[in-house]
Order: sequence, then C-alpha cells, then structure tokens
Amino acid sequence: MSATNGLNSPVGGTSASPLRRGAGNVVTALKILARPAKSRAPRYWSKPWLPSLQQLAVAAAAVVAVFLLGMVLIDAAAIEAVAYLPRWLVWFFDAITDFGKSGWFLWPLGILFLGLAALPGLSRMSQRVLAAVMVRVGFLFAAIAVPGIFTNVVKHLFGRARPGVGGSVDPTLFSPFSWPAAYASLPSGHATTAFSVLVIFGWLWPRARTMLLIYALLIAASRIVVTAHYPTDVAAGALVGVLGAVLVRRYFALRGLGFSIGPDGKLHQLPGPSFKRIKAVARELLA
Repeated sequence: MSATNGLNSPVGGTSASPLRRGAGNVVTALKILARPAKSRAPRYWSKPWLPSLQQLAVAAAAVVAVFLLGMVLIDAAAIEAVAYLPRWLVWFFDAITDFGKSGWFLWPLGILFLGLAALPGLSRMSQRVLAAVMVRVGFLFAAIAVPGIFTNVVKHLFGRARPGVGGSVDPTLFSPFSWPAAYASLPSGHATTAFSVLVIFGWLWPRARTMLLIYALLIAASRIVVTAHYPTDVAAGALVGVLGAVLVRRYFALRGLGFSIGPDGKLHQLPGPSFKRIKAVARELLA
C-alpha cells in the first residue's frame, strides 16, 4: 500500500465543496504523518563506522567550547568592525536580510498545500501524482517550520541580549526566560531558516545547491552586518537549521514519505512525478 494512500482522494465525492475536500485531505495527510513508522531503520549504533556515544559527547563538548570561545574572541570584535564597513555594503545587507524570514517560504508552501488538497477528484493516476507533490510540499513546509519553532522557543529560554542592548556590545549579557525581542538573539531565526532551506531544497533539486548556498551565506552575513545578531548566534542558527532538516527528513523516510531508508541505513529520495505527468494532471484539471 502506498504511503500516500487516501491522500488527495475525492473526499465526499466529486460534488463536495472545495472547503470540505481540502479539510478532508488535510486531516488525511496529518493522519499519515502521525502514524507509526512504516519501516524499521537499521540500528544506528550497530554500524562500526559510526561514532560511539562517548565520541558524540566529546564532539558536543567541543562544539560548546568553540561557541564559548567565539563569544569571547569573535562576537564583540565582529560587531564593532561593522562600523568600518562601506555604507553601500551595509545598505545592501539591510535590504536583503528580511528574505531570511520563514514566512517567505511557509506561506507559499502552506497555501500551495491547501490548494492541492482542495482540488476535485481526478483519475487514480492523477491522484497519485498530486499526492506525491503534496508529500514533497508538506516535507518542505515541515523541514522549515520545525527547526524554526525550536529556535523561537530556545532563544527565549536562553535570553541572550542582542548587540547594543544595555547600551554596550556585551556578548555575555543574558537574561534567561526573557520574552522581549531584545533578549532573543541566540540562535538566529533567519539563519535557521536560510540553512534549512539550503539543505532541503538542495536535496530535492541538487542543481540549485550553489545558488542556495549563496543565499544562505548572504542571509547569515546580513544578520551580523545589521547588528541583529552576533556571529555565534548565526552559527547556532545554521546548526539548528541543518540538524532540524535532517531529523525531519528521517521522520518522513521512516514513513516512506518522499524518502526511504535502505538496508545500509542510508536515506534515499524516492522518485517523484515527472514534469510530463504533472502537465497531464494540469490538462485534466482544465478539462
């Protein structure tokens, strides 16, 4: 049985209203996403070439140490250096920095998903094509939203002050469990979004990876240049974005949604519908 069985089926019949069809298909999609894993992945720690728990703990401690050193040695110096940048460069980064907001991706993806869910019942082949497209759109949405939600929660728990808060550049100024935006610097939400976009779109469209990398790096740099974040905030956001996207992909793969896990434990992208089939669906809809 297909992992998307029932998705984009004509809920309530072809005479059902678009709202009813859309709601029914969204509920079906959520049930598919929430169900237990379809397959059991090979045990992670059974691979001799994978790191042990002790090695992972050492790596995590090293990452924390690097971030602490960055706070002390890099953060303040980087923010102070912004004052010496050419004005046109600061203006450029100020103009592009908001393109790192998650809304630029989540709103179009969410509207597209709901639009696909509301389409009328078509032939079985067309339903399968639309279901495959919906799975990929849903994956893109989840892989951006989940790391973003995590970042928005954690940054308020840490309560790190943004550059300039308190009248000085103090990378060690924290006020844990603070909700004002002035104390929501670590990690950077823009960097989280940019690097999750880099990873997930790069998986589905490898030829776009160079442009996606340029986008992610520009957004990350912009957050420092506009003095909204310290470099370590941006680095932490990038790490959350990448790891979050990886975990969401694994979640989808365990359920056979867009990805699969091979006997060797590696994740593979399932073949998606061809452009020719998508055009055929479009013609059927227009007819």
